[in-house]
Amino acid sequence: MTGPKTHSWIEKLDVYVTGKSKAKSEKPPVKLSANESALGPSPRAIAAYKNVAEELHRYPDPSYQELRQALAHKHNIDKDRIVCGVGSDEILKLVCRAYLKPGDEALFVAHSFSMYPIAVTSVGGVPIEVKDVDYTANVDNILNAVCEKTKIIFIANPNNPTGTYLPNSEIERLWQNIPDTILLVLDAAYAEFIEEEDYDAGIKLVEKSDNVIMTRTFSKLYGLAALRLGWGYACKEISETLDKIRDPFNVPSSAQIAGKEALNDIEFEKLAFGHNKKWRNWLMSELNTLGLNVIPSQTNFILFEFQDRDKTASAANEFLLRHGYILRYYSSQGLENFLRLTVGTKAENKEVIKLLKEFMEN
Repeated sequence: MTGPKTHSWIEKLDVYVTGKSKAKSEKPPVKLSANESALGPSPRAIAAYKNVAEELHRYPDPSYQELRQALAHKHNIDKDRIVCGVGSDEILKLVCRAYLKPGDEALFVAHSFSMYPIAVTSVGGVPIEVKDVDYTANVDNILNAVCEKTKIIFIANPNNPTGTYLPNSEIERLWQNIPDTILLVLDAAYAEFIEEEDYDAGIKLVEKSDNVIMTRTFSKLYGLAALRLGWGYACKEISETLDKIRDPFNVPSSAQIAGKEALNDIEFEKLAFGHNKKWRNWLMSELNTLGLNVIPSQTNFILFEFQDRDKTASAANEFLLRHGYILRYYSSQGLENFLRLTVGTKAENKEVIKLLKEFMEN
Protein backbone atom coordinates (compact mmCIF):
# COMPACT_ATOMS: atom_id res chain seq x y z
CA MET A 1 0.00 0.00 0.00
CA THR A 2 1.33 3.41 -0.99
CA GLY A 3 0.44 6.75 0.55
CA PRO A 4 1.39 8.83 3.55
CA LYS A 5 3.12 7.03 6.40
CA THR A 6 2.60 7.97 9.98
CA HIS A 7 5.17 7.77 12.76
CA SER A 8 6.24 4.32 13.92
CA TRP A 9 4.93 5.05 17.43
CA ILE A 10 1.49 5.93 16.05
CA GLU A 11 1.28 2.63 14.17
CA LYS A 12 1.68 0.67 17.39
CA LEU A 13 -0.54 2.95 19.46
CA ASP A 14 -3.32 1.24 21.41
CA VAL A 15 -6.84 2.66 21.39
CA TYR A 16 -8.43 3.43 24.75
CA VAL A 17 -10.95 0.73 25.65
CA THR A 18 -14.15 2.18 27.09
CA GLY A 19 -16.62 0.45 29.36
CA LYS A 20 -19.37 -1.54 27.66
CA SER A 21 -22.70 0.17 27.14
CA LYS A 22 -24.74 -2.77 25.81
CA ALA A 23 -25.81 -5.91 27.64
CA LYS A 24 -27.10 -9.28 26.43
CA SER A 25 -30.63 -8.80 27.67
CA GLU A 26 -33.87 -7.60 26.15
CA LYS A 27 -34.32 -5.24 29.09
CA PRO A 28 -32.80 -1.75 29.00
CA PRO A 29 -29.23 -2.19 30.26
CA VAL A 30 -28.06 -0.92 33.64
CA LYS A 31 -24.64 0.59 33.01
CA LEU A 32 -22.34 0.38 36.02
CA SER A 33 -19.12 0.20 34.03
CA ALA A 34 -17.92 3.77 33.51
CA ASN A 35 -17.90 5.42 36.96
CA GLU A 36 -20.68 7.79 35.96
CA SER A 37 -22.72 9.69 38.54
CA ALA A 38 -25.56 7.67 40.09
CA LEU A 39 -27.71 10.79 40.52
CA GLY A 40 -26.86 12.51 37.24
CA PRO A 41 -26.06 16.22 36.97
CA SER A 42 -27.29 19.09 39.09
CA PRO A 43 -30.73 20.46 38.06
CA ARG A 44 -29.11 23.89 37.92
CA ALA A 45 -26.48 22.60 35.50
CA ILE A 46 -29.19 21.06 33.30
CA ALA A 47 -31.15 24.32 33.23
CA ALA A 48 -28.05 26.32 32.36
CA TYR A 49 -27.21 23.88 29.55
CA LYS A 50 -30.69 24.28 28.08
CA ASN A 51 -30.61 28.06 28.35
CA VAL A 52 -27.50 28.35 26.20
CA ALA A 53 -29.13 26.49 23.28
CA GLU A 54 -30.23 29.69 21.55
CA GLU A 55 -26.62 30.92 21.49
CA LEU A 56 -25.22 27.97 19.53
CA HIS A 57 -24.17 30.27 16.69
CA ARG A 58 -21.77 32.12 19.02
CA TYR A 59 -18.22 30.99 19.71
CA PRO A 60 -17.55 30.19 23.36
CA ASP A 61 -15.45 32.38 25.62
CA PRO A 62 -11.93 31.34 24.52
CA SER A 63 -10.48 31.90 27.99
CA TYR A 64 -13.53 30.60 29.97
CA GLN A 65 -13.37 33.50 32.41
CA GLU A 66 -16.54 32.75 34.39
CA LEU A 67 -15.73 29.07 34.74
CA ARG A 68 -12.19 29.79 35.91
CA GLN A 69 -13.52 32.37 38.37
CA ALA A 70 -15.97 29.82 39.76
CA LEU A 71 -13.22 27.23 40.11
CA ALA A 72 -10.93 29.75 41.79
CA HIS A 73 -13.66 30.70 44.26
CA LYS A 74 -14.58 27.08 44.95
CA HIS A 75 -11.03 25.94 45.70
CA ASN A 76 -9.50 29.24 46.85
CA ILE A 77 -6.89 29.22 44.08
CA ASP A 78 -5.47 31.63 41.49
CA LYS A 79 -7.71 31.68 38.40
CA ASP A 80 -4.79 32.68 36.18
CA ARG A 81 -3.10 29.33 36.85
CA ILE A 82 -6.11 27.29 35.72
CA VAL A 83 -6.30 25.67 32.30
CA CYS A 84 -9.48 23.96 31.08
CA GLY A 85 -9.88 21.21 28.52
CA VAL A 86 -12.07 18.64 26.84
CA GLY A 87 -12.11 16.40 29.88
CA SER A 88 -9.00 15.99 31.99
CA ASP A 89 -7.84 13.65 29.19
CA GLU A 90 -7.03 16.66 27.04
CA ILE A 91 -4.93 18.18 29.82
CA LEU A 92 -2.96 14.93 30.10
CA LYS A 93 -2.36 14.92 26.34
CA LEU A 94 -1.32 18.59 26.34
CA VAL A 95 1.19 17.81 29.07
CA CYS A 96 2.74 15.10 26.89
CA ARG A 97 2.82 17.38 23.84
CA ALA A 98 4.51 20.12 25.82
CA TYR A 99 7.04 18.17 27.85
CA LEU A 100 7.92 14.99 25.95
CA LYS A 101 9.92 14.44 22.79
CA PRO A 102 10.46 11.10 21.04
CA GLY A 103 12.52 8.82 23.27
CA ASP A 104 11.71 10.60 26.54
CA GLU A 105 10.29 8.40 29.29
CA ALA A 106 7.19 8.88 31.44
CA LEU A 107 6.43 6.75 34.48
CA PHE A 108 3.00 5.45 35.40
CA VAL A 109 1.88 2.94 38.00
CA ALA A 110 0.62 -0.56 37.21
CA HIS A 111 -3.15 -1.01 37.50
CA SER A 112 -3.79 2.67 36.83
CA PHE A 113 -5.49 4.78 34.16
CA SER A 114 -4.73 3.29 30.74
CA MET A 115 -4.79 6.72 29.07
CA TYR A 116 -1.31 7.49 30.45
CA PRO A 117 0.68 5.13 28.17
CA ILE A 118 -1.58 6.06 25.25
CA ALA A 119 -0.95 9.79 25.71
CA VAL A 120 2.79 9.22 26.13
CA THR A 121 3.12 6.96 23.09
CA SER A 122 1.10 9.35 20.90
CA VAL A 123 3.99 11.87 20.96
CA GLY A 124 6.77 9.32 20.62
CA GLY A 125 7.47 9.05 24.33
CA VAL A 126 8.24 5.80 26.10
CA PRO A 127 5.77 4.78 28.84
CA ILE A 128 7.40 2.93 31.73
CA GLU A 129 5.15 0.91 34.03
CA VAL A 130 6.11 0.83 37.71
CA LYS A 131 4.93 -1.98 39.98
CA ASP A 132 2.41 -1.11 42.68
CA VAL A 133 2.01 -2.75 46.09
CA ASP A 134 -1.40 -4.11 47.14
CA TYR A 135 -2.96 -2.27 44.18
CA THR A 136 -1.62 1.04 45.52
CA ALA A 137 1.09 3.28 44.07
CA ASN A 138 4.43 2.80 45.82
CA VAL A 139 6.71 5.83 46.11
CA ASP A 140 9.91 3.83 46.55
CA ASN A 141 9.22 1.82 43.40
CA ILE A 142 8.60 5.03 41.48
CA LEU A 143 11.78 6.66 42.74
CA ASN A 144 13.79 3.56 41.83
CA ALA A 145 12.47 3.79 38.26
CA VAL A 146 13.53 7.42 37.75
CA CYS A 147 16.45 7.90 35.35
CA GLU A 148 17.94 10.61 33.14
CA LYS A 149 15.31 9.97 30.47
CA THR A 150 12.39 10.45 32.88
CA LYS A 151 10.47 13.66 32.10
CA ILE A 152 6.97 13.00 33.52
CA ILE A 153 5.51 10.96 36.39
CA PHE A 154 1.77 10.24 36.36
CA ILE A 155 0.00 9.50 39.65
CA ALA A 156 -3.76 8.88 39.75
CA ASN A 157 -4.77 9.78 43.28
CA PRO A 158 -7.26 8.26 44.06
CA ASN A 159 -6.38 5.59 41.56
CA ASN A 160 -8.57 4.21 38.78
CA PRO A 161 -9.40 1.30 38.53
CA THR A 162 -8.32 0.18 42.02
CA GLY A 163 -9.88 2.96 44.14
CA THR A 164 -6.85 3.26 46.44
CA TYR A 165 -5.00 6.47 47.34
CA LEU A 166 -1.72 7.84 48.64
CA PRO A 167 -1.69 10.18 51.64
CA ASN A 168 -0.30 13.65 51.14
CA SER A 169 2.85 12.76 53.08
CA GLU A 170 3.78 10.16 50.46
CA ILE A 171 3.03 12.49 47.54
CA GLU A 172 5.20 15.10 49.24
CA ARG A 173 8.00 12.56 49.73
CA LEU A 174 7.86 11.65 46.07
CA TRP A 175 8.05 15.30 44.99
CA GLN A 176 10.94 16.07 47.32
CA ASN A 177 13.02 13.23 45.90
CA ILE A 178 12.68 13.83 42.16
CA PRO A 179 14.67 16.34 40.08
CA ASP A 180 13.02 19.71 39.41
CA THR A 181 13.20 18.88 35.70
CA ILE A 182 10.59 16.11 36.05
CA LEU A 183 6.93 17.10 35.83
CA LEU A 184 4.74 15.41 38.45
CA VAL A 185 1.16 14.99 37.22
CA LEU A 186 -1.39 14.44 40.00
CA ASP A 187 -4.56 13.12 38.37
CA ALA A 188 -7.25 13.81 40.96
CA ALA A 189 -10.31 12.87 38.91
CA TYR A 190 -11.97 11.29 41.97
CA ALA A 191 -10.82 13.81 44.59
CA GLU A 192 -14.36 14.98 45.37
CA PHE A 193 -15.22 11.59 46.87
CA ILE A 194 -12.46 11.59 49.52
CA GLU A 195 -12.83 12.96 53.04
CA GLU A 196 -9.71 11.43 54.60
CA GLU A 197 -7.73 14.03 56.56
CA ASP A 198 -4.37 12.82 55.23
CA TYR A 199 -5.39 13.40 51.60
CA ASP A 200 -4.78 16.44 49.41
CA ALA A 201 -5.72 16.58 45.74
CA GLY A 202 -2.55 18.48 44.88
CA ILE A 203 -3.42 22.13 45.40
CA LYS A 204 -1.00 22.59 48.30
CA LEU A 205 1.87 21.09 46.35
CA VAL A 206 1.11 23.11 43.22
CA GLU A 207 1.11 26.31 45.29
CA LYS A 208 4.76 25.80 46.31
CA SER A 209 6.22 24.10 43.24
CA ASP A 210 7.28 24.74 39.67
CA ASN A 211 7.03 21.13 38.48
CA VAL A 212 3.58 19.87 39.56
CA ILE A 213 0.22 19.95 37.80
CA MET A 214 -3.06 18.75 39.29
CA THR A 215 -5.83 17.63 36.92
CA ARG A 216 -9.55 17.37 37.75
CA THR A 217 -12.80 16.52 35.99
CA PHE A 218 -16.51 17.33 36.03
CA SER A 219 -17.38 13.83 34.79
CA LYS A 220 -17.63 12.05 38.15
CA LEU A 221 -19.24 13.70 41.18
CA TYR A 222 -20.72 16.51 39.07
CA GLY A 223 -22.24 14.13 36.52
CA LEU A 224 -21.22 16.07 33.39
CA ALA A 225 -19.46 13.23 31.57
CA ALA A 226 -21.23 13.94 28.27
CA LEU A 227 -19.90 17.51 28.22
CA ARG A 228 -16.25 16.41 28.52
CA LEU A 229 -15.08 19.12 30.88
CA GLY A 230 -11.82 19.01 32.82
CA TRP A 231 -9.27 21.40 34.26
CA GLY A 232 -5.73 21.62 35.52
CA TYR A 233 -3.89 23.75 38.06
CA ALA A 234 -0.17 24.49 37.93
CA CYS A 235 2.37 27.30 38.21
CA LYS A 236 1.98 30.10 35.68
CA GLU A 237 4.79 28.84 33.45
CA ILE A 238 3.15 25.43 33.02
CA SER A 239 -0.41 26.71 32.68
CA GLU A 240 0.68 29.32 30.12
CA THR A 241 2.59 26.67 28.18
CA LEU A 242 -0.47 24.43 27.97
CA ASP A 243 -2.60 27.42 27.03
CA LYS A 244 -0.33 28.05 24.04
CA ILE A 245 -0.83 24.60 22.53
CA ARG A 246 -4.49 23.92 23.28
CA ASP A 247 -7.05 24.46 20.54
CA PRO A 248 -8.82 27.82 20.54
CA PHE A 249 -12.43 27.57 21.79
CA ASN A 250 -11.67 24.07 23.08
CA VAL A 251 -14.35 24.21 25.80
CA PRO A 252 -17.90 24.73 24.44
CA SER A 253 -20.19 27.35 25.98
CA SER A 254 -22.59 24.63 27.13
CA ALA A 255 -19.83 22.92 29.11
CA GLN A 256 -18.60 26.20 30.59
CA ILE A 257 -21.99 27.34 31.86
CA ALA A 258 -23.07 23.90 33.09
CA GLY A 259 -19.77 23.46 34.90
CA LYS A 260 -20.11 26.83 36.59
CA GLU A 261 -23.62 26.05 37.82
CA ALA A 262 -22.60 22.58 39.00
CA LEU A 263 -19.89 24.17 41.16
CA ASN A 264 -22.42 26.60 42.63
CA ASP A 265 -25.05 23.96 43.47
CA ILE A 266 -23.67 23.06 46.89
CA GLU A 267 -26.78 21.23 48.06
CA PHE A 268 -26.79 18.86 45.12
CA GLU A 269 -23.07 18.26 45.53
CA LYS A 270 -23.66 17.26 49.16
CA LEU A 271 -26.51 14.98 48.08
CA ALA A 272 -24.35 13.23 45.48
CA PHE A 273 -21.45 12.84 47.91
CA GLY A 274 -23.69 11.44 50.65
CA HIS A 275 -25.39 8.98 48.30
CA ASN A 276 -22.06 7.71 47.04
CA LYS A 277 -20.54 7.30 50.50
CA LYS A 278 -23.55 5.42 51.87
CA TRP A 279 -23.89 2.98 48.99
CA ARG A 280 -20.17 2.50 48.34
CA ASN A 281 -19.74 1.34 51.93
CA TRP A 282 -22.85 -0.85 51.70
CA LEU A 283 -21.66 -2.45 48.45
CA MET A 284 -18.19 -3.15 49.85
CA SER A 285 -19.73 -4.84 52.88
CA GLU A 286 -22.08 -6.95 50.76
CA LEU A 287 -19.32 -7.99 48.36
CA ASN A 288 -17.15 -9.04 51.29
CA THR A 289 -20.03 -11.11 52.65
CA LEU A 290 -20.19 -12.95 49.32
CA GLY A 291 -16.57 -14.03 49.80
CA LEU A 292 -15.14 -11.68 47.19
CA ASN A 293 -11.82 -9.89 47.70
CA VAL A 294 -12.72 -6.20 47.81
CA ILE A 295 -10.06 -3.53 47.25
CA PRO A 296 -10.94 -0.73 49.72
CA SER A 297 -12.16 2.23 47.67
CA GLN A 298 -12.21 5.99 48.19
CA THR A 299 -14.06 6.67 44.93
CA ASN A 300 -17.45 6.02 43.30
CA PHE A 301 -16.49 2.51 42.20
CA ILE A 302 -15.29 -0.74 43.74
CA LEU A 303 -12.81 -3.24 42.33
CA PHE A 304 -13.34 -6.80 43.54
CA GLU A 305 -11.71 -10.15 42.85
CA PHE A 306 -13.07 -13.66 42.28
CA GLN A 307 -10.75 -16.11 44.03
CA ASP A 308 -12.65 -19.36 43.39
CA ARG A 309 -11.51 -21.19 40.25
CA ASP A 310 -15.10 -22.23 39.58
CA LYS A 311 -16.38 -18.67 39.96
CA THR A 312 -14.40 -16.43 37.61
CA ALA A 313 -14.77 -12.76 36.81
CA SER A 314 -15.32 -13.64 33.15
CA ALA A 315 -18.19 -15.98 33.99
CA ALA A 316 -19.69 -13.47 36.43
CA ASN A 317 -19.48 -10.79 33.78
CA GLU A 318 -21.34 -12.96 31.25
CA PHE A 319 -23.99 -13.81 33.86
CA LEU A 320 -24.56 -10.15 34.70
CA LEU A 321 -24.71 -9.16 31.02
CA ARG A 322 -27.44 -11.75 30.42
CA HIS A 323 -29.43 -10.07 33.17
CA GLY A 324 -28.87 -6.58 31.77
CA TYR A 325 -26.17 -5.40 34.18
CA ILE A 326 -22.92 -4.02 32.77
CA LEU A 327 -19.83 -3.88 34.98
CA ARG A 328 -16.26 -3.24 33.84
CA TYR A 329 -14.39 -6.44 33.06
CA TYR A 330 -10.65 -6.14 32.55
CA SER A 331 -9.24 -8.79 30.23
CA SER A 332 -5.77 -7.25 30.62
CA GLN A 333 -3.71 -5.05 32.99
CA GLY A 334 -3.24 -8.07 35.26
CA LEU A 335 -6.83 -7.73 36.46
CA GLU A 336 -8.33 -10.68 34.60
CA ASN A 337 -10.14 -11.99 37.66
CA PHE A 338 -11.57 -8.65 38.77
CA LEU A 339 -14.74 -6.72 38.06
CA ARG A 340 -15.18 -3.01 38.70
CA LEU A 341 -18.58 -1.86 39.90
CA THR A 342 -19.74 1.76 39.75
CA VAL A 343 -21.96 2.88 42.62
CA GLY A 344 -25.49 3.12 41.21
CA THR A 345 -28.92 4.08 42.47
CA LYS A 346 -30.43 2.29 45.47
CA ALA A 347 -32.40 -0.07 43.23
CA GLU A 348 -29.42 -0.79 40.96
CA ASN A 349 -27.13 -1.49 43.91
CA LYS A 350 -29.64 -3.86 45.52
CA GLU A 351 -30.23 -5.74 42.27
CA VAL A 352 -26.58 -6.16 41.31
CA ILE A 353 -25.80 -7.66 44.73
CA LYS A 354 -28.82 -9.96 44.38
CA LEU A 355 -27.51 -11.13 40.99
CA LEU A 356 -23.97 -11.64 42.26
CA LYS A 357 -25.31 -13.64 45.20
CA GLU A 358 -27.26 -15.83 42.80
CA PHE A 359 -24.13 -16.33 40.68
CA MET A 360 -21.96 -17.25 43.67
CA GLU A 361 -24.48 -19.71 45.11
CA ASN A 362 -25.39 -21.58 41.91
